[in-house]
Amino acid sequence: MSVSPCPPRPAPRREAIEAAAPPPDTGGLDAADRAIVLATQAGLPLVPDPWGAVGREVGMSGAEVLERMQAMQESGVIRRVAAVPNHYRLGYVANGMTVWDVDDAQIDRLGREVAAIEGVSHCYRRPRHLPHWPYNLFAMLHGRSREEVERQAAVLRERLGEACRDHRILYSTRILKKTGLRLAGSRPSDASTDTQRRG
Repeated sequence: MSVSPCPPRPAPRREAIEAAAPPPDTGGLDAADRAIVLATQAGLPLVPDPWGAVGREVGMSGAEVLERMQAMQESGVIRRVAAVPNHYRLGYVANGMTVWDVDDAQIDRLGREVAAIEGVSHCYRRPRHLPHWPYNLFAMLHGRSREEVERQAAVLRERLGEACRDHRILYSTRILKKTGLRLAGSRPSDASTDTQRRG
């Protein structure tokens, strides 16, 4: 863990905007959408036509799978479809979750600014658990060395200015299996299918 104080400099002034949006009304999944989610929750097949491969698995065309996936994304049922690289294999072996004690009156604005900084892969607000855990802003940084992560954290510290009271960097010591939400009643995936889908 690394500790450094936040600078006693004024933060740039900008007005705060918009509260968090309410959760989407999913209205439930029909049988076809549920089948698509079950078929893709371990990842898309790594083939030239992943939509067609999923379609064959669930009994519909690739075009229909894509159309339904887009509709689920637009309604908020699916947040996003994206590649998830293994940063360790890419050489980013220093991975630090930075946790910040930021003034609650400024956290929405500053959180958006921090999230836009190059090198920040995840950024979100979390509740404090006083008196033991005063941190309310989390930002994940990746580097090829701890020194690189420290330099990135210094950029965040500068951006947060006087709104930041304290922070820590919590470094990863091992990689854990990452999975998204799994629907109840989902099929257990065998290792070969999971490897084919994730690469």
